Amino acid sequence: MSSSAATLRRITVLSGGVGGARFLQGLLHGLRTGTVPGGSGDTEVTVVTNTADDWWIHGLKVCPDLDTVMYTLGEGIDVERGWGRRDETWSARTELEAYGVEPTWFGLGDRDIATHLVRTQMLEAGYTLSQVTEALCRRWITPLHGDRVRLLPMSDDRVETHVAVADPESPSGRRVVHFQEYWVRLHAAVPAEAVVVVGQDAATPAPGVLDAIAGADLVVLPPSNPVVSVGTILGVPGIRDAVRATPAPVVGISPIVGSAPVRGMAAQMLAGIGVEVSAGAVGAHYGARRDGGVLDGWLVDERDADQVAGLERAGIAAAAVPLMMTDHDATAAMAAAAVSLVTADAAGSR
Repeated sequence: MSSSAATLRRITVLSGGVGGARFLQGLLHGLRTGTVPGGSGDTEVTVVTNTADDWWIHGLKVCPDLDTVMYTLGEGIDVERGWGRRDETWSARTELEAYGVEPTWFGLGDRDIATHLVRTQMLEAGYTLSQVTEALCRRWITPLHGDRVRLLPMSDDRVETHVAVADPESPSGRRVVHFQEYWVRLHAAVPAEAVVVVGQDAATPAPGVLDAIAGADLVVLPPSNPVVSVGTILGVPGIRDAVRATPAPVVGISPIVGSAPVRGMAAQMLAGIGVEVSAGAVGAHYGARRDGGVLDGWLVDERDADQVAGLERAGIAAAAVPLMMTDHDATAAMAAAAVSLVTADAAGSR
């Protein structure tokens, strides 16, 4: 673990979509304003993003988490929805529905389609997902952040999350649906009996991912879904080992506040893998690095302060702070607390 937070030259964040993107906004704000100890506007931030939510629809390659982070950091996100483009229109979706083209439950906005067209054309021309992402980010991230912010897919290989749900009409009593169908069509309203990440075991980390973890001064697990966002990133062979081996401190922020997820379907996914829906249980699920897990520190919300002692007994430094990302200042304060938690000075003061 680093001896101090005085030299945060490089931070690596393992991010899902909406929660991770909003955390990144606050982190970058905190670096620019000097709120984050040891950081500055020159600190380099590498975002390793979940791609197991990706899928093909209407002949287009759609990468929901990559696009959510890219649009958010490029100030093109629809803030109210938390995903998709601002000032979006839906003419193409309406026309597809009029033709009866399925699936009608997953809509692509007209502006958003342009991103997917460019991505698909580049992939079909032989470019990797990493190369495509870099090209797309030249429009969205480079103009605002220069080369200080880099967005990487977790893998260039095809990895897809599927969810098993009950189906009385199936011989096995269950059926498996793509994560997008579970979330968008079913609204995560039925229990997840199992989570299956297809292609993960054969995947390799995208270029730059392992170096970004090994060379970081801080690794952050933001308040993203611990199963189908951060969990799928860590599940790519080599990434979990890199997080365990990095000399940088590793700190996470709980996506669970007061026994419920702030957003999304973390409760259903945690139930699907047999983990209690609580801030402490998610921290324990990630585990302490001293015992083969990935965490040095774990932030919980003030409402979950009673779980700090148990986390510390499990070898994870813990603190209770406000975790609601109400604005950039509040989120920057979360990031600052995360840094302070895993520095030697903070550890010595507990």
